[in-house]
Amino acid sequence: MNKALIEVPGFADVQAAAKRIAPYAVRTPLVESPILSALTGGRVFLKLESLQRTGSFKFRGACNRILMIPEAERAKGVVAFSSGNHAQGVAAAAQLFGIPALIVMPKDAPQAKIEGTRAYGAEIVTYDRVVDDREAIAAKFVTERGATLVKPFDDPGIMAGQGTAGLEIAEDAARFGVRLDAVATPCSGGGLVTGVALALKGAGVAATVHSVEPENFDGMRRSLAAHARVTAPGGKLSIADALMSPVPGHHVFAAAEGLLGSGIAVNDEDLSRAVAFAALKLKLLVEPGGTAALAALLAGKLPGKNLALLISGGNADFAMVAEAVRRHSHP
Repeated sequence: MNKALIEVPGFADVQAAAKRIAPYAVRTPLVESPILSALTGGRVFLKLESLQRTGSFKFRGACNRILMIPEAERAKGVVAFSSGNHAQGVAAAAQLFGIPALIVMPKDAPQAKIEGTRAYGAEIVTYDRVVDDREAIAAKFVTERGATLVKPFDDPGIMAGQGTAGLEIAEDAARFGVRLDAVATPCSGGGLVTGVALALKGAGVAATVHSVEPENFDGMRRSLAAHARVTAPGGKLSIADALMSPVPGHHVFAAAEGLLGSGIAVNDEDLSRAVAFAALKLKLLVEPGGTAALAALLAGKLPGKNLALLISGGNADFAMVAEAVRRHSHP
């Protein structure tokens, strides 16, 4: 992409997004976890975006971006591509405002996410994530219908919307009287982690912000280390179906370089253990991708004592959670 065309949202954009989505999005709680605080010898807080509308943070960005569409264009609808959480966020926001939505989803996405998206009234087109190009499929429908493409992460409006979670972390950390050393969020394309980092910096929070990705899908970690966008090798699919974008977006990485600390990668065993820990110890139902920041902490990969972990999604497959609990009954 031409660098001149790469736009990075500012703190004012996050503030505007917060005002725009306030009537619709849930202000999710930031709660201290005594058990995790004991592990670090400091204070560990969980930002529970699993309690957000549609079960993940994705509603924030989708709602903000859709509300930015001129009213005269809304009747033409929106198109999105997603493995599930962005799909549900877009579908729910579109339904709220009476806008038609078509979502391109991998046919192997968790059934709960497919059915959840359909329940919000969206039209679903499936594809094979191994051989098909989801962006090309979406582009075809955008052209045919004159619809607006609502990208999952590489869009300034999406980034600003996700950043509203960071604003809430900053406000609630101040209420708790804690100075955070680090904030960690799951990362796929990077819209969430960069939006959160942008918000925290703008709010005067000096914490280091870390992206957490599955091994071999750690495009952000590799890109930050190389100071250039790098594509992760991919390969065997991760249990974190929501975190398998192999490379950060153009707009995202332009923001990330000046905002983020080093990236962190976790393996499927780390993620499975975190799912079990969340269920057994924290009494939280969290999908594998949603536990990435927790997985990094439990694996000893997250520095600092006073930490905020963003729990990004709760759209979990119950059989997968049961299997994780069976395998890690003493996480």
